[in-house]
Amino acid sequence: MHIVDKNTRIYLDQKTCTILLIGLSIGIIIFAMFYDISQKTNLKRHVIKLLNDHNITPTQQRVEIGMVLFTKDQHLSADKVLEKVNAEGSIASKATIYNTLGLFARKGLIREVIVDSTKVFYDSNTRPHHHFYDVDNGTLHDIESDNLQITGLPTPPHEAMIKDVDVIVRIQKKTD
Repeated sequence: MHIVDKNTRIYLDQKTCTILLIGLSIGIIIFAMFYDISQKTNLKRHVIKLLNDHNITPTQQRVEIGMVLFTKDQHLSADKVLEKVNAEGSIASKATIYNTLGLFARKGLIREVIVDSTKVFYDSNTRPHHHFYDVDNGTLHDIESDNLQITGLPTPPHEAMIKDVDVIVRIQKKTD
């Protein structure tokens, strides 16, 4: 192997090259570990602030559940949240997951999307939007509010007002 700069040419034997490559590989692995730890620390701080801003005591389990939910906009069932939290090395019960998801929904951190009486998703995207529900694979996909026009809503009963409209469009693969 040749290492060349503007003025010097250095020749290294195979053993030295191997040692340099191993050292470089270890350095990359250590950097990746610290980067991952840094990302998780930043996410944890963000979740704690989010919980405090919504008057929710940031217990360890609530923070861990928040770290699963708030990594990106996503639609997760309670079972999927339980699976992801426990995969990170925590031990959370199904009751804790359901109670925390209910609290987060009541406080406006997530939205409950009830597809049918047996299927509920928890949506970390709280901006106004609607959903496609794929009946073939059981997944939700966002529909931006601008892509759907709703007209002709009925007048609500006396002393009531429309708070929100959620549209779920069920889709499936085309059949021949």
